[in-house]
Amino acid sequence: MEEAKANILVVDDELSMRELLDLMLSREGYSVVCAENGGDAISKLEKMRFDLVLCDVRLGDISGIDVLKAAKEGNSDTVVIMISAYAATEVAVEAMNEGAYDFVPKPLDIGELKQTIDKALSIRTVEREKEVLGSNIEDHIHFGRIVGSHPKMQHIYKMIKQVARTRTRVLITGESGTGKEIIARAIHEQSDRADKPFVVVNCGGIPENLIESELFGHKRGAFTGATSEKKGLFAIAHNGTIFLDEIGELSMPLQVKLLRVVQDGVFKPVGGTEDISVDARILSATNKRLADEVIAGRFREDLFYRLNVIEINVPPLRERRSDIRILAQYFVRKFAGETGKDVAKLSTYALDMLEKYNFPGNVRELENLIERSVTLSTTNIILPENLSISTYKRRWIEGVPGRRFDLDEVADGVDIDEILSEIEKAYIKKALEFAGGNRRRASELLGISMRSFRYRLEKLNIDV
Repeated sequence: MEEAKANILVVDDELSMRELLDLMLSREGYSVVCAENGGDAISKLEKMRFDLVLCDVRLGDISGIDVLKAAKEGNSDTVVIMISAYAATEVAVEAMNEGAYDFVPKPLDIGELKQTIDKALSIRTVEREKEVLGSNIEDHIHFGRIVGSHPKMQHIYKMIKQVARTRTRVLITGESGTGKEIIARAIHEQSDRADKPFVVVNCGGIPENLIESELFGHKRGAFTGATSEKKGLFAIAHNGTIFLDEIGELSMPLQVKLLRVVQDGVFKPVGGTEDISVDARILSATNKRLADEVIAGRFREDLFYRLNVIEINVPPLRERRSDIRILAQYFVRKFAGETGKDVAKLSTYALDMLEKYNFPGNVRELENLIERSVTLSTTNIILPENLSISTYKRRWIEGVPGRRFDLDEVADGVDIDEILSEIEKAYIKKALEFAGGNRRRASELLGISMRSFRYRLEKLNIDV
């Protein structure tokens, strides 16, 4: 006989609901035990170990929250999912505070419930493996300051280990906000230069008339205002690593001077006559396609090939969506510690919203979003409404091309019904997008009943 995938306790005072869940979960390969009230559930929890408890909030005798507390006291790694026909933010927050994995409203969407249970049990399995394996599994998620377990990130971890203890020049490419500087720091920290300087130069952030002096230093009197001799960043990075961020922003004259340092390891300070030798490993980064810049004549081909001995491409966050959850939870812990806020985690629905968002600003945007959410949070659970993802998106209402809503246009006369229909249609489409096409989830995001949602779909002629 095939072993059950997991032991599940179903707690609900409605016989029809218990029978439905028993049938559905048994078909999925779970071993199911049912309890008709809170006292019965607590009695069963004392006698048997369950992997997951599916419990209604309102029971005939005691509150489902009491069953939740009993389940967590008896076995802290038991996953508890609360269900209720009377969804309220206060109850959801209380359930989450007591250790519930999620809060699912009635009437149940069976497909969605199956996914929630599968996801909850898989996360529980990973947590158990982490306890058994210790840091081994953590190494696949964290690499120094880098966070991510996606195969593309695992490849980057291997690349860092391979190149770190060499003198090879590395070009780190990727969109803005993907974490190129963190990759560079990881290479430095894994190298035999780790106890030496790591100097960061933002080539696009220094005025062109100052960058040569910043890189190579200057002699006293070299130009107006040079009242003393200044040591350049290359000299400061001697025996260490210099990271040239936004290398594609360097002017052609500066590229010529940089080429000499790359080739020969020598440079002249501004106003100087003697060469200065430097031993600094050069790492560089760009969000541009430097090969295209070479073709366009904006970047020297010889410099490009010397800097691009090894290329590490950092994928955008939308290409490693499985890391969004890991990163979000990491940032929650980070900013909760920094702000002193008692914020423990994000709700499952909040994480689902994040995973469906494209994050044009990549990891940096996610970090800023979580920092804001933690800072402004009034509970220890971040719910979907706390995320304010809309403040990080374009202000135009998608689905209404070129439409801007201006109160002053009422002076010329408007069709208020048409305007409200346009807005309503755009919000419904966006809710469906966030919900992955799930109508019930979309209705919840909009705060309306399923009946009202169906009516609006028909009224507005929205195809799903």
